[in-house]
Amino acid sequence: MITAFQQHGCADQAIKMFEDMLAEGTKPDYITLVSLLSACSHAGRIDKGYLYFNSMSKIYGINPGHEHYACMVDLLGRAGRLDEAKKLIESMPIKADSTVWGALLGACSNHRNLDLGREAADRLFELQPDNPGNYVLLSNMYSREGRLKEADEVRRLMSVNGLKKEPGCSWVDIKNTTFVFTSHDRSHAMTREIYEMLGQLEELVKKKGYVPQVQFAVNSIGEYKERNLWHHSERLALAFALLTLPNGAPVRIKKNLRTCGDCHTVMKFASDIYKREIVVRDVNRFHRFTEGQCTCGDYW
Repeated sequence: MITAFQQHGCADQAIKMFEDMLAEGTKPDYITLVSLLSACSHAGRIDKGYLYFNSMSKIYGINPGHEHYACMVDLLGRAGRLDEAKKLIESMPIKADSTVWGALLGACSNHRNLDLGREAADRLFELQPDNPGNYVLLSNMYSREGRLKEADEVRRLMSVNGLKKEPGCSWVDIKNTTFVFTSHDRSHAMTREIYEMLGQLEELVKKKGYVPQVQFAVNSIGEYKERNLWHHSERLALAFALLTLPNGAPVRIKKNLRTCGDCHTVMKFASDIYKREIVVRDVNRFHRFTEGQCTCGDYW
């Protein structure tokens, strides 16, 4: 239950259930504390996170492992306290693994700290030489800063190592049938209707105040950046679901990668415009959009 609350962005409920568990005399185990620290991380509860982290060995006799340190690095990183996160890694009594450095790299990407991000990426290249995601993240960081030569060099290194980026895709289930969409997908029988629905949605969200976050269109240039955003797979899946599901029925979309910030914004607007519950399950967590808000509190 604590893990489920954490995955759905319900940090307060996760913390309350943990405290209730302690009150009943049940001691937490290794995994319970991972979920608890993760909940604190995604809610920005830094003081709570430190309290529980420091109590692990002192009260519960559990030595923090890589997962716990990764949660703490993520907690500090999300709050922009990157130097503090780096110092925590340097103070670890165990050697930091890919989960810890990956948390730091993700935070550096979110807060556009390229120097520290490069250091974290270099560690990950050693620990996970076959993981293309680390190369892609660093390349995207360079692209966002306009350093296209360095971005191309990272992509070239990725190619030399025989790695390819995992293609993003999203899918929805309609009447026991799964419909899969990729970026710019035009393979579906309802392609014309889907893109017409996207055009309508674009007009409606702009009237509500939507401004495209073109930094998330890292593989496009100039005027094509905004258009590329509107062809992301989760938006195609959303348009298809709006066309095929009954009025008022919840929309449930799954994605194999992390949803981008601009798509997250569009989903919030869409939930309010169409008066629908929209749930997006990306590779990290559940996002439940209702009335223009998301359960993650824009903190994921």
